[in-house]
Amino acid sequence: MDVFKQLETFVSVVNLGSLSAAARQEQVVPAIIGRRLDALEHRLGVKLLVRTTRSIALTQEGSAFYEDCLRILAELDEAESAVASGSGRARGLLRVSAPAGFGRQHVAPHVASFLRKHPDLRIALDLSDRLVDLARDRIDCAIRISDLADSSLIAVRLAENRRVVVASPAYLAQRGMPKTLDDLERHDCLSLGESQSRGWTFKVGGELVNLKVRGALECNDGAVLHDWALQGLGLTWRSMWEVKDDIGEGRLVTVLDKFSSPDYPVYAVVAQRRYLPGRVRLFIEHLREVYAAPGYWD
Repeated sequence: MDVFKQLETFVSVVNLGSLSAAARQEQVVPAIIGRRLDALEHRLGVKLLVRTTRSIALTQEGSAFYEDCLRILAELDEAESAVASGSGRARGLLRVSAPAGFGRQHVAPHVASFLRKHPDLRIALDLSDRLVDLARDRIDCAIRISDLADSSLIAVRLAENRRVVVASPAYLAQRGMPKTLDDLERHDCLSLGESQSRGWTFKVGGELVNLKVRGALECNDGAVLHDWALQGLGLTWRSMWEVKDDIGEGRLVTVLDKFSSPDYPVYAVVAQRRYLPGRVRLFIEHLREVYAAPGYWD
């Protein structure tokens, strides 16, 4: 059995939390995943995982071995990238993560044209509003819309983006138009839950201010917040790419414009490494080209 396949399977099971989830990702039956783990533990002569029908847990030895596996697999990928960079062809599996709403509208539609240019590639696209750990989740490239606090990542700016506070005309007719930031305390604010724990960001006298907002509703899916705002359930802080059509057609109205937040650009981020795989570099260049096309964001 391929030793590296055993390592990859072990890491996948730990990351996904179950044998069945790892099997679904590889499109094999769970028994195959179990046999790989059994073979790995037998070869090493040590128990790596405590497995029950409902959960898995790393043993002390398994925890240390997991960190070693992450390093080994990353170094293997880097070695392959160094060799393949001179071939001029992109091949293998490209793992991409993006926020759910943005990914559906502005990443997934451009995958087909990228694959037509590079037919030897496969792409696994993960759309989620959770903040992925690139190393732990083995993500090659993550699309993020934010100010980047993690200095361990390499970031490439793909496009500009602005965030605005919006509400439906019906909500504003009922609750009034907020004119100051203090007015937000008297409004229902639809927030992104724990993912937006720092609150909403505004400019006040040239300074950035983060305000904690409150309301009866919160959700970790930005598309749901958007829908709730259209239904007149409150104010929400959204990106212009998401709400510009609703603003243009009068379904949503911007408020507190004089306190507009700073730009939150769209970035492609990758882990620090000596060799950037060609498949990653080409995908980033593809998105930059698409987003830079005249009229794309209009």
